[in-house]
Amino acid sequence: MNSMLTTLGAGALGLALATAPVAATAQPISGNLRVVVGSTSTGGDTYQNASIVAEALGQKLGVNVKVDPVGATEAFKAITRDTRGNTVMIFHDQSYLGNLYGVRGYDDIFETYRIGPTVAINPGNAYLVPKKSPYQTIEDVIAAAGEGKRVRVAIEPGGVSEIGFSALKNAVRAKHPGSEGNVVAINTGSQADKNQLLFDGQADVIHGSVQANEQYTRLPETDQKAMRFVWLTSSRDVINQANPEGIGETGRDDMLKYVEPNTVVPRADGQPFVFDKDFFFIYNAKMSDEAVAAIDQALAGIYADGKIQTTQKNAFFIPNFKPSGEAHAYLQEKRDQYRQIIEAIRQ
Repeated sequence: MNSMLTTLGAGALGLALATAPVAATAQPISGNLRVVVGSTSTGGDTYQNASIVAEALGQKLGVNVKVDPVGATEAFKAITRDTRGNTVMIFHDQSYLGNLYGVRGYDDIFETYRIGPTVAINPGNAYLVPKKSPYQTIEDVIAAAGEGKRVRVAIEPGGVSEIGFSALKNAVRAKHPGSEGNVVAINTGSQADKNQLLFDGQADVIHGSVQANEQYTRLPETDQKAMRFVWLTSSRDVINQANPEGIGETGRDDMLKYVEPNTVVPRADGQPFVFDKDFFFIYNAKMSDEAVAAIDQALAGIYADGKIQTTQKNAFFIPNFKPSGEAHAYLQEKRDQYRQIIEAIRQ
C-alpha cells in the first residue's frame, strides 16, 4: 500500500486552513499545551518527531508546549483525563496495531478517542541480519524457512515491529504452505535489547531502523556488532522523498535496494507488503470541535509555510500532513488492511 501523501491546498477547505490566520483572541487552546508521546525514550523517533511538530505548533498558537515521553499506557490515560484540549498525544501506528494484536492497554482508538492530523512518516522501519549471516536478502530468509530451517526474529510484540514479522510469516505461508512455523518470534523490548540478541547469536533477524542501526552497518564483517539491512518496509514512493544523502553512509539510493520492487515480501495476493510508519495526533473523544479545528488550522499554516518540511527531512522524516477528518479516514482504512494480514496468520 503506497502512502497517500497530502497535497496542501487541495480544495477550498485545505486552502482556507493553510491561509487563514490563527487569531489569538479566539483560541480555544491557551496557556500550556502538554504533548504526551507513546514512548518513554527521549532519543527515539517518536520523541524527536513530536518535538519538531510541537515547537512549531507552540509558536503558531502562541502557547507554551511541553513534550512528555510517558509511554503509551500513561499517554492514553493523560488524554482520557483532559477534555479541554490542553493535553494531546502524538504516537504512531502501534496505537491501533496494539489493539489488533490484543495487547493489554490498547483500546480501539477510532472508538475510544478522537483522531487528529497526521504529521510525518518515518521511512526507516527496517529488518537486519548479522553481516556474516548466510542470508544476503529477505528472500533468502523466506527460502530458508521454506526449507525447514528455524529463523528467529527479534521483535517488540504488538506494534510496528510485529507487523513486519507477521508479513514475513505470511509470505512463508504463501510460498511454502505449512512452513510458516519455522519463523519464530523472539519477543523483547527496546532496540538495545534486540541488538544484543543479534550480537549474542540468539536471533537471526532483528527489527530495527535506519536511524538506530545504520551505524552498525558500517562495521567490518569481523566485528561482532556488524549488521546488514535486508528489508525496509516503506514504500518506494516514500523513500524517494528522502534527502539524497540519507543517513550516515547510507544514501537514498542504497535504501532503495531494500524496498519494492528490488526487495519483496509478498502478500497472499502476490503484491508486495508495504508499511509506512505514520505519526499522528490522538485526542480525548470529547475534545471540542473548536480545539480540533485550531490545531488543524495551525498545522495547515505551518506546512504551507514549508520550513517544517526541511527540518523533518533533515531528521529523516517524510512530511505527511493530513487534517483530522482526512487523517481519520486514511488511518482507519490503513488499520483495516493490516487487520487482514494479522488475521491471516491466526487462521
